[in-house]
Amino acid sequence: MNRLEKGDLSRRERQILDILYRLGEATAQEVQNELPNPPSYSAVRALLSTLEYKEMVKHSKAGRRYLYSPLINAKSAKRTALRNLLGTFFKGKPENLVAALLDPNDQQLTEAEIAEIRKLIQ
Repeated sequence: MNRLEKGDLSRRERQILDILYRLGEATAQEVQNELPNPPSYSAVRALLSTLEYKEMVKHSKAGRRYLYSPLINAKSAKRTALRNLLGTFFKGKPENLVAALLDPNDQQLTEAEIAEIRKLIQ
């Protein structure tokens, strides 16, 4: 069973991965300290165990502490998240996502931002 078959990531799991990408590695306590409205220490440990089961993080021992680090690189994680977003909200079509991003009712883009988007498309 691969990580995609083990289910999507919850909001808290994504937050934890973001923290681990930023810090490189961290203890459960350090992760808890970085979380907004942090859950209990045991809840953080349970979330880290779930991420290990999903093959998203690994741990190593440093003395009596466990250090957690991401197993996949941030670029792969972003790609997977984007695929899920496209499939869930945009019928799997990138053009629907771009149209939503460019909707003037939702976005107030500057001329510089529009020029940058045009450059990326070309």
